[in-house]
Parts: sequence; C-alpha cells; structure tokens
Amino acid sequence: MASFRGYDLVVVGSGFAGCMATLAFLEETERLKKNARVALVEVGKEGERSGASKWTMAYLRLDKNLDFDADWVKEMRRVSNGVADEDYCEKLRREAPVSARYLEDHGVKFVHHDEENVLLEFKTEQHFVFPEGGGNAIINNLFGHMKKYQNVDIIYQAEASKLLTDDAGAIRGLKVRKADGYLHDLIAPSVVLACGGFEGNQEMMARYVGRDTHKLPLIAPGLKYNRGAGLKMCLEVGAGTAGSFDGMHCELVDTRSGKPDAVMWGHNYGIVVNKHSKRFYDEGNRHLFATFEMIALECWKDQDMSCFFITDDAIMERFKGSWVYETTEVPPEKADTIEELAQKLGLDPEATKKTVEEYNAAINDKTFDLMKLDGKATTGLSPNKTNWAAPITKGPFYGYPLTSNLTFTYGGVKTDLHARVLSTNDVPIPGLWAAGEMTGLFYNEYPPATSCLRSMTFGRLAGAEIAQKLGGGHPSHASGLATLANRW
Repeated sequence: MASFRGYDLVVVGSGFAGCMATLAFLEETERLKKNARVALVEVGKEGERSGASKWTMAYLRLDKNLDFDADWVKEMRRVSNGVADEDYCEKLRREAPVSARYLEDHGVKFVHHDEENVLLEFKTEQHFVFPEGGGNAIINNLFGHMKKYQNVDIIYQAEASKLLTDDAGAIRGLKVRKADGYLHDLIAPSVVLACGGFEGNQEMMARYVGRDTHKLPLIAPGLKYNRGAGLKMCLEVGAGTAGSFDGMHCELVDTRSGKPDAVMWGHNYGIVVNKHSKRFYDEGNRHLFATFEMIALECWKDQDMSCFFITDDAIMERFKGSWVYETTEVPPEKADTIEELAQKLGLDPEATKKTVEEYNAAINDKTFDLMKLDGKATTGLSPNKTNWAAPITKGPFYGYPLTSNLTFTYGGVKTDLHARVLSTNDVPIPGLWAAGEMTGLFYNEYPPATSCLRSMTFGRLAGAEIAQKLGGGHPSHASGLATLANRW
C-alpha cells in the first residue's frame, strides 16, 4: 500500500549536486532558525550511491587561490560555436571558487598540483586542484555532515517516477517506487532533481546519441542508475531542454583494469593505433585535456571500441609517477622491441613495426617541447600528428590496450541562474529545481575539469535559496496534509 510523508524539500540523487543541495538546505535553515525537513532520495543501494561522483578523481579547473579559469567562458563559446548559455557559464565562473572554499571549510583537503609536463589550456598558471582521496572523499565528507542533522531522511532504493503537481502546475511533491514495489508519495513544495543523465538507459542512448551506444561500458558502477528519470519527469510537466542530446563525454580507459575511472590520459605523447596497427587520430592536434574526449569518441565511433597507445622509455621516464599514465593501477605492457610489445598487446608485430617506422621517418626536426604546441609534426601521413611528435626509438617500449567508457551525457533540462527548471517558454516551473549532469549545457565538446564544479555549485545555490524562500511551518501543515497517515 502506498504511503505519504511531508517534507519541505525532496532532493533526488546523492552525487555532488544532490549532496550539496541537501547540506546547503540543512545549514541555511539552521542558520535562519527555520523548522524544516528534507529527504534525499537515491535509487541505488547505499554502497552503489552517487553515480560517478564517488569514483572520479575530481580534477578542478582552479588556480592556487581556488579561483576558476578566467578563460573558460571563452572556451565554452569556442567549442559550442556560440550556442552555450554564456550567462550560466559566467555564473559558474564566479561561484565555483565559493563552492571550493565551502568544501575546504567542511574538511575537504585539496591537492594543489603544479603541472610541469602537460601544457594546460587552463588560465591557471599551469595549476589545477583535486581533492585528496578524489570524489569519494567529497561524497563521504558531505554525507558525514548531513548525518549530523536529525531533520534529514536518506532513502535508498527509491526510484523517482513522477513529479506531483497541483492544478496550477506548481510542484507539490514526488512519487517514488521503493524496493517493496509500491509507489509512495513524498509531499513537498520544492523538489531538486540531481539524478544525472541517461547513461544507464540504452533506449534513450540509442534514440538520442545513435548506433552502437549499447557497446559503451560505463566508467563507474553507479551510472547504471542514471536512466533519464529526471529528464522524463521534467518533460512531462513542460520543462524546456538545453545541451546537445546527441552528445556524450567518453574517456579512454585501460581494458586490463578492474577499477572505475582507470583513464589513460597521455595519448598526446606517443601514437594511438587501432586493432589493425593503423593510426586514426591526430594525437597532438590540441592540448591533452582538449582532446582526450575526442579520441575516445573516435575509438567508439569508428574503431570498434578498441585502440592501443604506444610510446618509448624517454616519455615514460619523463612522466614517471604522474597522473598522466598512472591513474590506471595496472603497469603498462613493456618490451625491448616494438614487435614484442605488439605481441603483448595482441597486435600484428610486423604491421605495428611498420607503422612506428613510418611515423618516426615522417617527423620534422623541430625541437620537442611539452610546454607549448611545438609544431614538432609529421608530414605525409594520414593522419599527420601536428605537435609533440617525438620519435619512438628508445627502448624499452610501452603500451596500453584501451577502450572507450561512457562518463556522462550532454543534453538535459534547461535551468536559470538560480537552478530553477524553466518551462518551454523560459519561465520557472514553481517549486522545481535541477543541478548537475541532468541539466543541459554542453555542445560538441566538453571543456574538462568543470563538471564536478558545476554540479556542486548549482546544487549549493539551489539548496540555499530554497531554504531562504521557505515560509514558516512544516509543509504537511501548510498544505493541509496533516491528516495524511505517515505510513512510510
């Protein structure tokens, strides 16, 4: 039998966006001395919560002072061909440092990384930031603070299925299906949807993104629960959309690894070949962070989900101990000759040797310089490599077998600068908010090291503003629901 319970706020999804919305609401209502209650609803089991948030390294596009890359808005304009919402991007640029300092104030320790070997396109003076312990440290920290409050219910294995509205179209709660199979109503005047994209929904992936998307493994186990529920519910109540629905973010990961997010970042500093030992992508056409997504998409789209990175000892020694090649926990394959390396990778030895020799012979005599787009390129190859074309000559030789993993989808609901969900005619739907990757923003390409900050920032803004707008009294009284039995 269905049950009912009254809240002031229901938050759907326990990743960065949902946790920040919940905690910001709790803290702000406490500060304002308002009697309020919030439910955090998660479709997964406790050990599988938080989508990809708990698995990511959470690289952040911040400088030494935790200020956001001042050129990010320009980069968004460039990669989206001017379509991205620049006001939204500018709001994120201003508010991201506030979110980072909020995390610091709540006990998250940041690693400040001065990058010596990778040319960053960020305007952060060759610096970026990540939490000690990755995204899992952020999630655990936020949950630790939330659990100190008595006025929060964290509800696992509850799948959001329908937004409840009154006759005027305002939100009045959420219908969820719990593990008992029954539908239950959570009554609240405000709902924050922070439940990710549609990575875990093969039907939506095929409809919006296209062929062979079912072949894409998910980069983290929690993504299987990102089935587009938030998007579908919003469309049912007349929400507008933003972002490219045929777009998605992928990364190249080590096929031998058993851990989530085992990304091999350093495709720029060697060559990447397909299973026929042929190069298929200009590994040096732009900065590392600007191309790691695009080569992964190419691997998925045209290389049957399989490719192989090959380099030599000079590069591996230069990057020893670096995140570039050691995010995966499995050491690279290693051999004294290219032919032996090819055998270990499952490639044809003679074909691989020929590709490497042709590549080496085509390299110009410009100086190899990791700190700029150095123009050290090849000529006469298809494709050519336009920067960082160092010869692969110094043994031992190294390689990684790689495949594409799906990280998140681009398209989602349209929100304003307060994280309120907008209708198709761009007016806010009363009581409906959204944050994180179920909100649309990206077109064509994803300028990286921003997704975590976006989720946290607009989740925080939503939770705090809902608390500030909250009237007196509990919603179960204010909306005349006091007589409903609490049979949760």
